[in-house]
Amino acid sequence: MQPPDDLALSVDQLCGQLIVGGFASTELSPRFARELAAGRRAGAILFRRNIRSIDQVARLNRSILAAAPRALPPLVAVDQEGGRVARLGPPFVKLPPMGQLGRIDDVTLTQRVAEQLGRELAALGFNLDFAPVMDVDSNPDNPVIGDRSFGREPAAVAAHGVAMVRGLQGHGVLACAKHFPGHGDTALDSHLALPTVAHERSRLDEVELPPFRAAAKAGVAAMMSAHVVFDGLDPAVPATFSPKICTELLRSTLGFEGVLFSDDMEMGAVAAERSIEDSAVMAVRAGCDVLLICSDQALQARAHAALVERATSEPAFAERCREAAARSLSLRQGCQARPGSDGAIAGLIGGRQAGELTRELAAAGEVLAGKDQ
Repeated sequence: MQPPDDLALSVDQLCGQLIVGGFASTELSPRFARELAAGRRAGAILFRRNIRSIDQVARLNRSILAAAPRALPPLVAVDQEGGRVARLGPPFVKLPPMGQLGRIDDVTLTQRVAEQLGRELAALGFNLDFAPVMDVDSNPDNPVIGDRSFGREPAAVAAHGVAMVRGLQGHGVLACAKHFPGHGDTALDSHLALPTVAHERSRLDEVELPPFRAAAKAGVAAMMSAHVVFDGLDPAVPATFSPKICTELLRSTLGFEGVLFSDDMEMGAVAAERSIEDSAVMAVRAGCDVLLICSDQALQARAHAALVERATSEPAFAERCREAAARSLSLRQGCQARPGSDGAIAGLIGGRQAGELTRELAAAGEVLAGKDQ
């Protein structure tokens, strides 16, 4: 896979298609805007720190789109899962944790939730949601997944995850299944330390992998790697740095054809062990197409410089960067962010459909609570 022939990219720009970054303010950072304009970033990821109100985030997203060259449309991404991982607050639709949707176990309702989520995100100018979580909640001591997962049964996680993929992608927002190949059976938080899953391959085939296999088959646009060591797959390095996992397993075995994002490269699981330069090169070489560097713009610049240096000196790595850039560009050109007008946004967010869905979710939650008593 190569970038389009009519799109001549310098090595600097080529490697820029492999980085999505974040910044700290509620307005577009001038430094980040310059990087977008120069083709050195593939897009932006927003967090609560960037979001003050519906009107403000719509303006911010318009400014991100305006800063990028027309030939290099940006990703405008967010983690909006529901429950405790929700960057957008009221009046944006309030969603329950995925675990509650799994317990309600109405796949049609899950898809309707994702459709409303997709409509509202698209209206604000987002074109990528880092959801759904496709990890199986198989460890009650897991400090980071828990009710972010649809449940403990691989088949149920697969069914509800695919419903969310279809709901989001049917309304103009790319979905990203995470955290491949499975973060559910860990006892450490990869934001802080490096977890290990000790299971053999046969167990992974039974529990961890089926939801991701289903997502790939359903045409999910993207997946996100886990900063987790899997002894049954590659005990030497975390999945993010493993060609056996990111390329052989994901591409050759599961048949995934979309974009593979790394989890945030600033997380303790990887940042404590390696420099950002080494981490960036290792992740891309392993098979990650786009690196998430969610906060520090200096680290984003260092990672970009490391990719450029290696691509300039090593033809095989340059070819790998071209493959990754082509996937990144294809994803973005196929689903360009288009914020709605202020009037359209006001009519959609907090509107009738959202209200009806919220009431239906509340009623289903009450029924569920009654069964638990």
